[in-house]
Amino acid sequence: MDSEFLKPEYYRNREDSWISFDERVLSEARDKNIPLFERLKFLSITSSNLDEFFMIRVASLKDMVHAGYTKKDIAGMTASEQIEVILKRVHNLVNVQYSTYNRSILPSLKQQGLEVVAHHENLTKEQGEFVDRYFESNVYPVLTPMAMDSSRPFPLIRNKTLNIGALISKKDDKKGEREFATVQVPSVLPRFIELPKGKNGERAVILLEEVIERNIGSLFLNYDVVCAHPYRIMRNADLTIDEDEAADLLKEIQKQLKKRQWGEVIRLEVEESMDKQLLKILKKEFDIRGDDVFQISGPLDLTFLMKLYGMEGFDHLKTPHYIPQPVPALMDKTDIFEAIREKDILLHHPYMTFDPVVNFVKQAAKDPDVLAIKQTLYRVSGNSPIIAALAQAAENGKQVSVLVELKARFDEENNIVWAKMLEKAGCHVIYGLVGLKTHCKITLVVRREEDGIRRYVHLGTGNYNDSTAKLYTDCGLLTCAEAIGEDATAVFNMLSGYSEPKNWNKLALAPIWLRGRFAELIQRETEHARKGEEARIIAKMNSLCDRDIIALLYEASAAGVKIDLIVRGICCLKTGIPGISENITVRSIVGNFLEHARIFYFHNNGIPEIYMGSADWMPRNLDKRVEILFPVEQEELKEELQKILEIQLEDNVKAHILQPDGSYEKIDKRGKTLICAQDYFCEEAKERVRKPEDPVRDRVFIPEEHVEEN
Repeated sequence: MDSEFLKPEYYRNREDSWISFDERVLSEARDKNIPLFERLKFLSITSSNLDEFFMIRVASLKDMVHAGYTKKDIAGMTASEQIEVILKRVHNLVNVQYSTYNRSILPSLKQQGLEVVAHHENLTKEQGEFVDRYFESNVYPVLTPMAMDSSRPFPLIRNKTLNIGALISKKDDKKGEREFATVQVPSVLPRFIELPKGKNGERAVILLEEVIERNIGSLFLNYDVVCAHPYRIMRNADLTIDEDEAADLLKEIQKQLKKRQWGEVIRLEVEESMDKQLLKILKKEFDIRGDDVFQISGPLDLTFLMKLYGMEGFDHLKTPHYIPQPVPALMDKTDIFEAIREKDILLHHPYMTFDPVVNFVKQAAKDPDVLAIKQTLYRVSGNSPIIAALAQAAENGKQVSVLVELKARFDEENNIVWAKMLEKAGCHVIYGLVGLKTHCKITLVVRREEDGIRRYVHLGTGNYNDSTAKLYTDCGLLTCAEAIGEDATAVFNMLSGYSEPKNWNKLALAPIWLRGRFAELIQRETEHARKGEEARIIAKMNSLCDRDIIALLYEASAAGVKIDLIVRGICCLKTGIPGISENITVRSIVGNFLEHARIFYFHNNGIPEIYMGSADWMPRNLDKRVEILFPVEQEELKEELQKILEIQLEDNVKAHILQPDGSYEKIDKRGKTLICAQDYFCEEAKERVRKPEDPVRDRVFIPEEHVEEN
């Protein structure tokens, strides 16, 4: 590859790009054209995003610094340089977060008849009496106050918990010496309490930490409470697992999960008005300093806003709930296998219901002609119907093999529970491959039919999670194509027996074959462009940070290939570099649903090829995970996927366009017909299943709330 395309100045730091993504989420919370309660959700998401960013990404950089690791990233930055840059940006992001909360969200809520009481001192006499009674009966019995003195060391504070730190002094101590004490705000209780309605029906809530702070004196009866302030810590939660040394991966992960609560403190959040002596104690005990301390102007941990969103009585301030629609190809079918034999079926979630995927496994579990079911599971829901169906299939005497990926971050504990349950039901459970995460989404059903054995396969871009399937946009394919069935069998043989097939019919797998396949597809477009032929790439994914793939895209762009990228999150590619990336556009769509599908279009000199898969263009997906890329070959389905990409490229409501300076800007909508891709697909899905006798309406898919005056 030409080294011209590998210069560090042509690449953006991954973590810096991620912060830009969270800024795009925050911009939705700041958008006054969005229903108020939807803005609460986006503000909550920015907070939970930041938590994970610190626990994993910042923690990883800190580990590199501690280890003396000085190798530079693709943008030419060392770990310490990255920490310096990102902490500065995160402080700015948090300032905007709380400015949005205090100056926009709170006044707007009050205007709509809901007050979030900021401080317990602001309660009326009646409200105060109610809060005190609530504390006495519901909160006080749960609390465990802990003091620190010569006989009691500083207590262990758990990761992500909200706590109240206090300075206390003995009532009879004339010296007035101060001691440190702390109490955890119990996560088993609701974070906010609704107060009795006002005379005119006004509603108000107060946060649990304010209720505790108001009554904290009752926890230290022989002391005066000098001051009390909330604080919260973030610990390194990146699990370090030596799989080669682990005799039992299940036990090793269970052991590491316990350690997650006590990792190095990498972030301390405190109330902005915190007493200086109290802050000094916390910084000393947590061994934290400088920009790792965040002084917050407002309540710590804004994820409570997601619960506030669930309050009843404010539906008029929310986007109407969308109900996933039936899949047209399956509407009049009772036998899913018969439907798949007729033609391949494309699924587009959440616009189309996830039920066919669940029913695929359920029907297979009950069907006497089904001999075996094999499936990979990465993340599943809390009460998964797919898990129940797999267990039933095993109990019905079918061969059931399930690969449960124990290393799915923050779902490890959940997956351990499912794995044990499946084993008890008689399933053969595999715990992934050493050194690799199995991230691909594939289900294989082997069925005995009149003309012999037939294999039915589901391949997807998202997890087998019926809950998140209502929130994430993903695509799936149901097929019984013989070539894909053979490949699916080879996949599971590889996962369970470490046997690598000599060749594949249709599928391309990471970590061995997928990188090369993507390189071939991009380079083919480059060659077409060099010959003066039309060449185009459209690629939709979550993240793009693989240097070699970006270099290939730069080379293709320089040759004249038109490249449109739809990248929701991290993007380390830069647009608008003269002679390098002038033919590349990058857009990020942030809307009510989380964009999660991976779709890849290659023009191929007028014979387009379209692929879907589980992998982003990231080193971890291409080199350290088991991923699958699969082709969509039926013309009707290819046209559908091409339309999905085209509508997303036309989105001018939720799309943010990457600028040459690294910023993202929304499209100037003045005088344009507005197109919101997610709303378009919702309306299109409804339209496809609307019966002739249903009320006729204008068959335009642009919702009324998105029509803007010229």
